[in-house]
Amino acid sequence: MKAEMTERKRLEYALLLIARQHGASTEAAQVAAEALERWRASEPANELAAQAAMAGWAQTDGSALQGDMPMPATQSARAQQTRRRALSVLGVAGVAGLAGMLGRWHWLQPLEQIALHTGHGQQLSRHLADGSQLDLAPGTDASVVLYRQRREIHLRQGEIRLDVAHDAQRPLEVHTALGRVRVLGTVFSVAFRPTGLQVSVAQGRVAVWQQARMADQYPDAMLGAGQGLRIYAGGELAHYSLNVSDVGAWREGWLVFDRTPLTEVVARWNDYLAQSMMLDDGASLQSLRLTGSFKLREPAIFIASLSRSLPVRVEQLADGRTVIRRR
Repeated sequence: MKAEMTERKRLEYALLLIARQHGASTEAAQVAAEALERWRASEPANELAAQAAMAGWAQTDGSALQGDMPMPATQSARAQQTRRRALSVLGVAGVAGLAGMLGRWHWLQPLEQIALHTGHGQQLSRHLADGSQLDLAPGTDASVVLYRQRREIHLRQGEIRLDVAHDAQRPLEVHTALGRVRVLGTVFSVAFRPTGLQVSVAQGRVAVWQQARMADQYPDAMLGAGQGLRIYAGGELAHYSLNVSDVGAWREGWLVFDRTPLTEVVARWNDYLAQSMMLDDGASLQSLRLTGSFKLREPAIFIASLSRSLPVRVEQLADGRTVIRRR
């Protein structure tokens, strides 16, 4: 009952601001319009309430008759008219419509909202109410919103391994600035870093859309188990094959690289190291790729192997940091 009252209060507040835009002075109307925009942007529930209020307001719109009827002569008359109109949306005449709006609005409300964040060297596991499990790598910033008809994860940076509970009625989508991924139930990982977006599938099937085509019906790629896709920051796509056991291997204490740019390799190691590694000249090292599996607890072995695997030399600074230079 409390949730229903909260929904109605939101709707009433939205109607109040809409009414002020139509029946108040020009200055007050502008203030109300700005207040409504800020309120709508502050919470998804407010946006839904505003849409419901605007729909109800539109149902009482008499603009089609304005050509035949004179405008109110005074400001008080205009205020009285808009007050009556706002009340009509909430009143007896609009009970059925209001019930429908509230019902649809209630249906669209999130069931669960979670903010997820990991710091330097930190991993996090989280079980969701739908039965899915998320594992976050260090330096990850994401949010989860579970609706009655869909499930959404917004990944702003970092990497998540997902074991998604199957639900044909509620597909799960992962949204990033470079594209989105859609599944019904599967095991896969999504990484979003400055170098681009990477999707790796361990089980099931995954659909991937680039950001520029996220509204298209057909995905840019369909991936199955053992397949992966990179979407680079410039928009290029690169498919690759993988060992399914490598998906989210950092959960087991391993960093696995497959023709991975050295700049990204260093960035991933730095998520765990107390003393960061540095690239002397990122531009000259950009073309270098590294393949291999390394234990997180043995960074010294990784550092020692670099000069044997790539045309680089490694220097240790007095402050404990490591510098990688082109040889």
